[in-house]
Amino acid sequence: MVAVGTIVWLASEIMFFAGLFAMYFTIRSVAPTLWETQTELLNVPFALINTTILVISSLWCQLGVFKAEQGVPSRTGGLMELGKWGMREWYVLTYIFGSIFIAGQVWEYASLVHEGLSLGTNPYASVFYMTTGFHGIHVTGGLIAFLLIIGRSFTAKRYTHAQATGAVVTSYYWHFVDVVWVALFLTIYVLQ
Repeated sequence: MVAVGTIVWLASEIMFFAGLFAMYFTIRSVAPTLWETQTELLNVPFALINTTILVISSLWCQLGVFKAEQGVPSRTGGLMELGKWGMREWYVLTYIFGSIFIAGQVWEYASLVHEGLSLGTNPYASVFYMTTGFHGIHVTGGLIAFLLIIGRSFTAKRYTHAQATGAVVTSYYWHFVDVVWVALFLTIYVLQ
C-alpha cells in the first residue's frame, strides 16, 4: 500500500513540475531576448558536474535498495569491503552526494547573485530560481527521508519487510527527483 501511495503521490508531483516547465517555456516564448543575454551567466560545466553527482547518487541509492530487499540493513564486513555493505552504507553515500548537489546549487545561486542575477531581476531569473529552487526543496526533502530511513535502521531490533519498503519508496522519490533534474538540466543548461 505504501508503494502504491508513493507512486500516486509522485504522479501529482509530475503535474507540479509540468506546471513549472510550462511556466518556463511560456515566459521564454514571450521574452526570448532575455534568454540570449541571461544564459551567458550560467556555468554549464559546473552544472554538468553537479548533475553527474546527483545521477551517481541514484546509483548508490539503488545499490542500497538491493540490500534492503535482501534484508541487509548494515554492512557485514569491513568498511572498505563494498560488496559487504548494507542498505545503510549505500544510503549514507547517497545522502552525502545529495548534500554535495545541494551545496553546489547554493554555490551556483551565490555566483549568479554576485553576477547580478537575483530572483527579482527579470522574468528569466524568476523562472530559473523557481524551477531549480523547487527542485532543490524536493532534493532536501529526499535527504530528510534518507536520514529517517538510516535512523530507523539503527533503532530497529529486527529489519522487517516494512523497513525495507520504507527504503524502497524513498528510492522511488529519489529517482524521481533525479529524473526531474536531468530534464531541468537539459532544458535550462543545454537548450538555453
